[in-house]
Amino acid sequence: MSKDFDIVIAGGGLNGPALALALADAGLKVAVVDNRPADARSGDAFDGRAYALALASQRLLGALGLWRGLADKAQPILKVEATQGVAGHGAGPFGLHFDGAEIEEGRLGYMLEDRFLYRALLAGMRDKVSHLSGLSVVGQEPGPTGVSVALSDGRKLDASLLIGADGRRSGVAERAGIKRFGHDYGQIALVAAVDHELPHHGTAHQFFMPSGPLAILPLPGNRSSIVWSETADDARAILELADADFLEVLRPRFGDFLGEISLAGPRFSYPLNLTLAERYVGPRIALIGDAAHGVHPIAGQGLNLGLRDVAAMAEVIVAARRRGEDIGTDPVLARYQEWRRPDATTLALGMDGVNALFSNKNPVLRAARELGMGLVDALPPLRRGFMRQAAGLRLDPMPRLLTGQKL
Repeated sequence: MSKDFDIVIAGGGLNGPALALALADAGLKVAVVDNRPADARSGDAFDGRAYALALASQRLLGALGLWRGLADKAQPILKVEATQGVAGHGAGPFGLHFDGAEIEEGRLGYMLEDRFLYRALLAGMRDKVSHLSGLSVVGQEPGPTGVSVALSDGRKLDASLLIGADGRRSGVAERAGIKRFGHDYGQIALVAAVDHELPHHGTAHQFFMPSGPLAILPLPGNRSSIVWSETADDARAILELADADFLEVLRPRFGDFLGEISLAGPRFSYPLNLTLAERYVGPRIALIGDAAHGVHPIAGQGLNLGLRDVAAMAEVIVAARRRGEDIGTDPVLARYQEWRRPDATTLALGMDGVNALFSNKNPVLRAARELGMGLVDALPPLRRGFMRQAAGLRLDPMPRLLTGQKL
């Protein structure tokens, strides 16, 4: 088969372009098929959407040559405070207190707005990657030497490998017959940004309530991003409220530790579920990011999990190409799956368990949670281990891109 590309990536969100850049930097010919128009998210207006980047993810962006242009737009996460309680009654007596000063890196990660990260990836792809915007992958036909990829405009592209970075309802996975398992959380995440009177000092807060967790994540200046999980019925009612009424419902949950608060942009929402692909690979295809594992937003690990996939996939493919292997064959793809599936599944199920443990009104579980958090917080080695895990620094083996090294 005469090939147009080494790799076609379905999905132009964040993981797809990041992988495309890593592969292109190593000399592979890559196309990203992106169903959004070329000017998507090109505006300068702040919209409140942001990501918590683990230290390992920040190092990957450095290895791709992007972090230098992003560093001054990012907010370091210096501390994390995790507590439980009830809206209007404050936090419980025990909690987890993570301080970046306790680990050699001096911080736990960074907050970065979506608009800056997406724009940096888009600029990075220019002149390196074929970015096919406004199109979708609508079909795939794997063969012994490659895969034929059908696009929504009628074109067909031939490649050695098709990668699905096309989200929780991945068409690539569905057409490959890859089943999914998981469940709905009965929760909806409300996402917004708030300005506040007092400085946050780089501290992120995770407040566990019976209806779902509230994350308050520091942004540059006196501003924070919130990810507020509520039961689906209550969330729908809250979404219908005017901004002033929305804030009235938020304030008892948010508390007054940052002084007066006001909305700093539009509000967003999305339903929460757990969805895991039964396998990450198939004939001439592989899955990364939400196409492989859609997880609860507790601790903001969704994008970080996807970037771990990016780092492992890039390393497997580049190593195989340099050895002269066909990069789309089953043995090559099996290395990626064996590297990533255990870690991603463990973390996804762990967050699923944390949500189930905290999102209830059971008084016995409440007491057990208080005791457990208090014990972890009282043991510095265990606490530091949790911090390094959350920062993405305890993977074994660690992909080179996540250490800041180029492939």
